[in-house]
Amino acid sequence: MRTNQKKKITQITTSILATVMLCAGVLFTQTAIIAAQSSNFQGGEPQVIQAPDVTSIRILFPAGTRTSWHTHSWGDLLMIEEGIGLHQTRGGVIEEIHPGKPSFTGSGIEHWHGAHPDMDALQLIIDEGSVDWLDPVTDSQYAGPRKRL
Repeated sequence: MRTNQKKKITQITTSILATVMLCAGVLFTQTAIIAAQSSNFQGGEPQVIQAPDVTSIRILFPAGTRTSWHTHSWGDLLMIEEGIGLHQTRGGVIEEIHPGKPSFTGSGIEHWHGAHPDMDALQLIIDEGSVDWLDPVTDSQYAGPRKRL
């Protein structure tokens, strides 16, 4: 009987030591991660705030392709990753957007975007809320005067 008690005590002691070592390992690992993350910021502790209604999509517009006129309830952030994109707000000049130059259109502003007539455009689009689709962009509107951003 004493042998069984000794085995049980040894098993319990081993389990407790393994648990303590596992917890210490997790604690030290997490502390190192938290310390590494906090060393990337100075002057305060930033908080991550999730935005479940934010949409980010990549659309490859073939040369000559464009959206219809539309508005966004929150706004629209557009970035060209490859090629040359076009963007125009209603009544404004068409802007040629090249990679590395973001374009933001505010809430409720009528606009369209697409690709240059001679080159595809890979666009990263980030927006939140709803989109209100309007009339198509005509060929003459699409061919209007341009400026490079």
